[in-house]
Amino acid sequence: MADLGRKPGITFYLACGWLALVVLCALCAGVLPLHFTLDQIDSDHLAAGPGGAHLLGTDAMGRDLLVRLLFGSRVSLIVGSCAPLLGLVVGLLLGMPAAWCRGWSERLIMTATDVILAFPALIFLLVFTAILGPKLITITLGLGLLLSPRFIRVVRANTARFREREFILAARIGGAGEVSILLKEVLPNIMGPLLAYTLVVTGYVIVVEGGLAFLGLSVPSPAPSWGGMIAAGRDVLEEAPHVVIFPMATMFLTVLAVNLLGDRLRGRYERS
Repeated sequence: MADLGRKPGITFYLACGWLALVVLCALCAGVLPLHFTLDQIDSDHLAAGPGGAHLLGTDAMGRDLLVRLLFGSRVSLIVGSCAPLLGLVVGLLLGMPAAWCRGWSERLIMTATDVILAFPALIFLLVFTAILGPKLITITLGLGLLLSPRFIRVVRANTARFREREFILAARIGGAGEVSILLKEVLPNIMGPLLAYTLVVTGYVIVVEGGLAFLGLSVPSPAPSWGGMIAAGRDVLEEAPHVVIFPMATMFLTVLAVNLLGDRLRGRYERS
């Protein structure tokens, strides 16, 4: 944290550039001039190395890795952004009243939070996907619900800091209601740190989704995801390591970039 007061360095801009590239590729995957379609099989080039018509090679079924990486980025970005945002919304709706009202409502909310935190996450996701099916929206909702208790705690802690601040007391003296104070005075002051935390959590969620896909709990095949591509490449890892290396490297760089931006933003608010 020694360099928090300095201007953003080259790593910050590289992280921004990489994330911008990943987002752009995810948005434009359907309109890019690609030589192969998502599920087109090249039976003459099974697990072929990079080069020729297949820039990054093919997987064990002869499908173009570049195309599947581009479309697979949509899954990681949707889950990685929507699940933390869902957790943030739930955290705001429950964490702010818990910190502000205290009493029985705080005890009830925090007890429910502790219960959810104590429940094994993998078992919860197994049951959740078994009931609703392994779909993109199911994984997003499941991870969002699992993240909600953490956001509730963070929101509660940040909100409690402002209960007795001078500008809050001044707003009360001026006749502002408690809901108005929360929305107009407290919320703008806590959103910065919360967004920084959300960005850090995004990298964690991308890794978790990849792990779920590796276990077969994410979007079902043939829909591509980075974790699913890594899982599918296990059988040919010795003969064609590129099948695993490319999706793994893409996931690693994306999570690294998100963490760098999150740490930078968090450091900014810690200084303020």
